[in-house]
Amino acid sequence: MRNQIIAHRYAKALIDIAVEQNQLDTVVKDIEFIKASNTKEFNAIMLSPVYSDAQKTKLFKAVFGGKISEITLAFFTLVFSKSRELIFGEIAVEFIEQYRKIKGIEILEITTAVEISDELKEGMRKRFSGLKRFENKQLQIVSKVKPDIIGGFVAKTKDLMFDASIKHDLQVIGKQFIENMYVHKIR
Repeated sequence: MRNQIIAHRYAKALIDIAVEQNQLDTVVKDIEFIKASNTKEFNAIMLSPVYSDAQKTKLFKAVFGGKISEITLAFFTLVFSKSRELIFGEIAVEFIEQYRKIKGIEILEITTAVEISDELKEGMRKRFSGLKRFENKQLQIVSKVKPDIIGGFVAKTKDLMFDASIKHDLQVIGKQFIENMYVHKIR
């Protein structure tokens, strides 16, 4: 919990700097690039107490220097100098969350039994965008495949879940058979 609070503060500081210098979109691309480029080996070195803060900073600059903006590079240099490399990943995740909040972006995770087409994803995005709950929000669809839902779909956001899967329907029917809700219970 403490790390999450610290990560939130660092991410907020980076957001503030990026907004102040009108580079928010650039910094978000940098953070996404850093997240996508992380490897097990890189993370192992960053989390290792064997390497000093200076060595970690040098490695970070060697890997990402010239590929990310000066603001992002300077920020993470500060993070390493303050020995906060343990929450490096959490800062990136928290930054993306805060960015989405600023931009009014909400992630809609659609889980289906089989891969769905881009047209269907767009149709679902439009359909969900029409709901009052998503008014003035930009929905981004993230698609997942989970064959055990059998058919239909499950739509999730941060605080909402709509389960229209065959698996859910079968569970409801099974529960009705067990309860036998059409027969009066006799004491």
